[in-house]
Amino acid sequence: MTCWYEGALAAFDTETTGVDVETDRIVSAAVVVQDAPGTRPRVSRWLVSPGVPVPAGATAVHGLTEEHLQHNGRWPAPVVYEIAEQLAEHTAMGRPLVVMNAPFDLTLLDRELRRHRASSLDRWFESAPLRVLDPRVLDKQLDRYRKGRRTLGDLCEQYGVALRGAHDAAADAMAALDVVRAVGRRFSARLERLSPAELHALQVGWHAAQARGLQAWFARSGSPELVSTEWPLRQELSAAA
Repeated sequence: MTCWYEGALAAFDTETTGVDVETDRIVSAAVVVQDAPGTRPRVSRWLVSPGVPVPAGATAVHGLTEEHLQHNGRWPAPVVYEIAEQLAEHTAMGRPLVVMNAPFDLTLLDRELRRHRASSLDRWFESAPLRVLDPRVLDKQLDRYRKGRRTLGDLCEQYGVALRGAHDAAADAMAALDVVRAVGRRFSARLERLSPAELHALQVGWHAAQARGLQAWFARSGSPELVSTEWPLRQELSAAA
């Protein structure tokens, strides 16, 4: 029987106006599907005119200007519907969903659905629950004593994955997918007997423990920053939303 990391995977990534999941918006997104390692991926892309200013700092990261998005992007409402629909279809077909730092991208998509569709991401997965593979959570759990950062670029370097065109949603999604396959192979003795559903459940606890550790570190450092233990989706809504 084919191990999950050698089978079909779908990956999702966004580029945004900033890093606050409650107030920032999606400006581009991509879903990448690969049926097996080495096969040609199928890529769906979306460009969004977010309806709010695009800060210069965000443009410096992903290269998408407010003017370009206004002229070439689509209105958010149909885009977020199409993204959620496609993610639900892949899940129903049994494809695990790779999302690097899932609580960011999935929560942002949820808030956009609430904002523009009076809906939520959970509603799309009532019949076929999400099964997420988060390379950041997996790597931190399986190689927990390794020092250094664990951004997508860092993980690509660690696992020998090429990252071409960083901060392009499709490029980042493909790189995250390749990293997950590489994590699976490196730690096959610990992972090959686990199904994606079992691994999803384990990541809920792993992420919570990782978040509590980071929160303790912030407390020792005197930082007021709060770290959510929720994964892969943050449920609480702030008044700012």
